[in-house]
Amino acid sequence: MATTSNLTTASDVLSTHIFSILNSVSEQFHKLPGSAIFLRYVKSSYQNDPVRSAVELFLVLFAIRYLLARSYSTKPGKVRLTEEEIDDLVDEWQPEPLVGKNTIFEDADLEKRAVIVGPTGPKCRLQTGRTVTNLASYNFYNLVSNEQLKERAIQTLRTYGVGPCGPPGFYGTQDVHMKIEADIAAFLGTTACIIYAQAFSAASSVIPAFSKRGDIIVADKAVNYSIRKGLQISRSQVRWYEHGDMADLERVLARVQKEQAAKKQLTRRFIVTEGLFENTGDMVDLPKIIELKLKYKFRLILDESWSFGVLGRTGRGVTEHQHVDAAEVDMIIGSMAGPLTAAGGFCAGSDEVVEHQRLSAAAYTFSAALPAMSAVTASETLTMLQTQPDMITSLRENTRVMWQQLDPRSDWMTCTSVPENPIMMMVFKADVINSKRLSLEDQTLLIQDIVDECLAQGVLVTRAKALSAAASGAKSDVYTHRPALKICLTNGLSKKEVEKAGTTVRHAITKIVTKKK
Repeated sequence: MATTSNLTTASDVLSTHIFSILNSVSEQFHKLPGSAIFLRYVKSSYQNDPVRSAVELFLVLFAIRYLLARSYSTKPGKVRLTEEEIDDLVDEWQPEPLVGKNTIFEDADLEKRAVIVGPTGPKCRLQTGRTVTNLASYNFYNLVSNEQLKERAIQTLRTYGVGPCGPPGFYGTQDVHMKIEADIAAFLGTTACIIYAQAFSAASSVIPAFSKRGDIIVADKAVNYSIRKGLQISRSQVRWYEHGDMADLERVLARVQKEQAAKKQLTRRFIVTEGLFENTGDMVDLPKIIELKLKYKFRLILDESWSFGVLGRTGRGVTEHQHVDAAEVDMIIGSMAGPLTAAGGFCAGSDEVVEHQRLSAAAYTFSAALPAMSAVTASETLTMLQTQPDMITSLRENTRVMWQQLDPRSDWMTCTSVPENPIMMMVFKADVINSKRLSLEDQTLLIQDIVDECLAQGVLVTRAKALSAAASGAKSDVYTHRPALKICLTNGLSKKEVEKAGTTVRHAITKIVTKKK
């Protein structure tokens, strides 16, 4: 009993001592500014949850300990350098070059570049003084030499000046800009149109204006570089389908639809392709793509940079050529810098599509507006295409004549372009590549030799050139560009002149290829 009494007394003394300490601490805490607010917050928030209070107290104590702890290095093997050693390393450092050193082939290509003096007409004069037949420009309708266009351009220059010196949304829009937008929309049969100051930046701005991170784009593997830049800038998920393979396109579309259904995702989905492909010269199967886009609920972005002004009875493009209503294509991108002999690009579609770009398309918002002279020139050439159908007829006739001279009569090369395309892409036949064991580099060198031989014989042609995947931000190539001889037709030459130029090109091909062992 005595022992129990002693323990009870000791316990009471200890409790009294602890309560005394707590009271002292409480008195000191209440003297701190804001202590009453803190206690009122704790009582009102955590009176029924002591576990939460304990956890937060632990976290506060841990944070205090972490902040007061001594810093330490996460790299135990790190060597500290003296100021003299750091200065020595800085002096020895050499930055990487911005661009790689040119290859011998690239240097030779630059040295042999033909320089034209004066207009780039069907016959042009080089810096060397020679006059050659020009089959290397997009002067399809010989509008460069049209006196009516020249006079109209001079009048516009005197009225509006050289350029607007401001973006379209910031005092850069002029009445001639509104007119060409209305003219293109009426020409294509869409409700609205927007123009860009640069043809290249049209596709690379339209795509990221609508497709964002997380959205899905299904694109043809052979699309041009402008489209590839747009895909890169958009940061969307890109799914590729084999060039021109509609069965593979449907397979990719079905897979995307199945994946999104399983994940219950709702994202924007686009198909991106070209009317006439810049890299191959062949044509899209637009009716089939329209059928698939409706079946799998995708939107379609069609780049008609090379088909607008060329295909169709009146040059309205692949929609007219393949009898498709332009309203079934969500966005039609085109160029005014080729057949129209002007500058800039455009995107035609619905009112909502166009108005969205006026605020969201980078090239429209941040670039100076198209010079008035170019806008008026484009309007004039559109009128000429509609009132002078013989322009298109004569161009197609000259294209047919060149085809007769090259594709069926050459033993070495074949044309991958469609017959309606005034840009003929000539590539080596498969049996020639196999028999002579030609690598891609060998083919490029041979084609450059053919270009040089044609120039020596008075015909200016060129070869197709493509940038690597790295230049467009891709990690690897999804499509291998075939080296090709590029021949651009014009109606500014007579039938006999085209036949003669075709014969010269064919003989140059034979001469160069037969030399290759």
